[in-house]
Amino acid sequence: MNEENVMDDLTWDEFQKVELRVGTIIAAEIFEEARKPAFKLQINFGNKIGIKKSSAQITDHYKPSELVGKQIVAVTNFPKKQIGPMMSECLVTGFVQEDGSVILSVPDKEVSNGLRLA
Repeated sequence: MNEENVMDDLTWDEFQKVELRVGTIIAAEIFEEARKPAFKLQINFGNKIGIKKSSAQITDHYKPSELVGKQIVAVTNFPKKQIGPMMSECLVTGFVQEDGSVILSVPDKEVSNGLRLA
């Protein structure tokens, strides 16, 4: 690992503030207005959190039709962010490849929507 990738350690309390939760994508479409290729997603995080919208730059490895029904991991307690004409309400997580493409973070077995990453 080179020095530019080194980050300060988090405390346990700081990590506990980040709500990484599982949700199921219930709608996905091409985000025509986005500057970089992206999808508009609607994600169901269960009864307590509900449905949240997000913009995700994951077009290299996924098609909208493949995403519907897929469970993903997202940060659900970031402030909302205006992205073009839409308000993004959560941050979908993934792994950035060397070529800049993103592979989604997903549970390896189906779990209840809204569960928090431990």
